[in-house]
Amino acid sequence: MKITITGGSGFVGGNLKKDLGTSNEIESKSIRYVPNQEFDLKTDAIIHLAGKAHDLKNVSQPNEYYDANFELTKQLFDGFLVSDAKIFIFMSTVKACADEVDGILTEEAQCNPKTHYGIAKKMAEDYIISQKNPYGKRVYILRPCMIHGPGNKGNLNLLYQLVSKGLPWPLGAFKNQRSFLSIENLCFVIKELLENKMIPSGIYNIADNEVLSTNELIKVLGSTLGKKSLIWNINSSFIKFLAKFGDYFHMPLNSERLQKLTENYVVSNKKIISVLGKSLPIVAEVGLMKTFESFKINNKKNKKINK
Repeated sequence: MKITITGGSGFVGGNLKKDLGTSNEIESKSIRYVPNQEFDLKTDAIIHLAGKAHDLKNVSQPNEYYDANFELTKQLFDGFLVSDAKIFIFMSTVKACADEVDGILTEEAQCNPKTHYGIAKKMAEDYIISQKNPYGKRVYILRPCMIHGPGNKGNLNLLYQLVSKGLPWPLGAFKNQRSFLSIENLCFVIKELLENKMIPSGIYNIADNEVLSTNELIKVLGSTLGKKSLIWNINSSFIKFLAKFGDYFHMPLNSERLQKLTENYVVSNKKIISVLGKSLPIVAEVGLMKTFESFKINNKKNKKINK
């Protein structure tokens, strides 16, 4: 099968190319939004990853999200509809449905995204769903939660740096539960979607089976590093005040990052598990330990380079 991956140079794209490349012909396509652009696609399947990621520093302009995540997706999907390609997989996000979750997020939830990132992704989803899908074509909209894996950078790396330096975790007062997604489980799902013609088109949440609190995450990190986890239960109101201070002075801890680190965000994966008829290969804690082990290896390499 010839598979075209947009945004193939990113974290997810790199892992997909490695995972799918042994038995498929992979084309990595670098694309960006240009007005009135048309795509002539010569492929069997398209995995659309390209887009603008959520900017936690809030320095991006709103139009950047709509151009990259909505307009570009619209152009690419139009090209898919008139092509001979049979499969279109769009990497959306759970944030296209909800920025905050009260209970468990399912595909049936009424969506109300708050950020330009989430709104633009939801607009792309709505456009895809609104188009008549020609017979024989399959279209999947995936809503992953926080993706992690070896080589990934982001909030989990921030936690790693904290624990590896022996610093205490100061947000122990926040008692949350949240879902994560191992890159191995995501690649497994996408491979199944490509190969199993019986899986119906639609929107699917993608998450590991298990949920963890951030405090539990810190303990897993400590176990990986062979260090005792230091968790401080500092008053949550005081922490929120410091985060607001960080909003104005562009410090590592700001309100949005605090929310991502401490929010309740539990995502149901029952729908995708049901249609797959298979369990996910990686348990959440095992996947997280693999991620943290990769941080440890990279940290050692960087220390050798800097000597």
